[in-house]
Amino acid sequence: MFLEFYGLREQPFGATPDPRFLYLSPQHREALASLYYGIEAGRGFMALIAKPGMGKTTLLFQLLEKFRTSARTAFLFQTQCNSREFMRLLLAEVGGENRDGDFVRTHEEFNKLLLQEARAKRGFIVVIDEAQNLDASVMETVRLLSDFETPRAKLLQIILSGQPELADKLAGQRLMQFRQRVSVLGRLTPLSVEETRKYIEYRLRVAGHSGPSPFSAEALLAIARLAEGIPRNINNYCFNALSLGCALRQPVIDPAVVEEVSRDLDIYQHVTEAPAPGGNSVHAVANRDFAAEFEKPYIPANTPHETLTPEEAKIYMQYLALQLKDWKRN
Repeated sequence: MFLEFYGLREQPFGATPDPRFLYLSPQHREALASLYYGIEAGRGFMALIAKPGMGKTTLLFQLLEKFRTSARTAFLFQTQCNSREFMRLLLAEVGGENRDGDFVRTHEEFNKLLLQEARAKRGFIVVIDEAQNLDASVMETVRLLSDFETPRAKLLQIILSGQPELADKLAGQRLMQFRQRVSVLGRLTPLSVEETRKYIEYRLRVAGHSGPSPFSAEALLAIARLAEGIPRNINNYCFNALSLGCALRQPVIDPAVVEEVSRDLDIYQHVTEAPAPGGNSVHAVANRDFAAEFEKPYIPANTPHETLTPEEAKIYMQYLALQLKDWKRN
């Protein structure tokens, strides 16, 4: 393990969503603040949308930590379910019980818990992670949860967290009523090169590192390029780079180590399936019906139409060369 070699108390690039390691980039800070004030103001429905690996779950754990003493909270991960299963999961998450699983009784039990917290002047927050996987009927069940309210306030604050497909789903005509109730919408985008550097240094400090960084400036640039600003990717590259650097007894990670890690993590070198039809392979390009395309009516140069990419053109020329060789032999 590289912890002792690099002077670390704990793993800085772990795979679990530990709020202590949450690096608040400007966009993360803005998203966290908007959700926090949305809950404080009792807005009802909120949403957080970002690509996979952007740290949504870690940010939401940090958010719930701020309300740990003032609200009952639930964090649902299982979203591939029907409405009955969803309500049972939700009730179980908040400590309720309904052994027979009756849908109406589950609703009644959940409503009792909401009223109980309201009388105690406590909030009630439900976070639904990976919400893009929710079936439309379950989304309607979630929407109806917002009907639990008093004349003065919403009893329940709901945060939908998901990938960009969640925005596509909410934008659909079928969920118009749902979309109208989402009053706070946060989003996260990939980190810049500078933010990637700060992200890595922050996590190293939290893990107990002091002194010069174990990553050279060039290695940090290489990680930023390869990880494309996605925190989960950054963690993977950093973890593997430190592991390899320790094995090599190399106190400073250089670009060569990062490149070696990149090759090790390249899943495509292990793919066994043949290229999909239409892909940029000699077989795919050679089998296109170019003769039929050449017989098409003349198309002016300024008219948009399908053309070969440079790579396809190169492959096709190689294919033609092979055909000419065969022709000469015959």
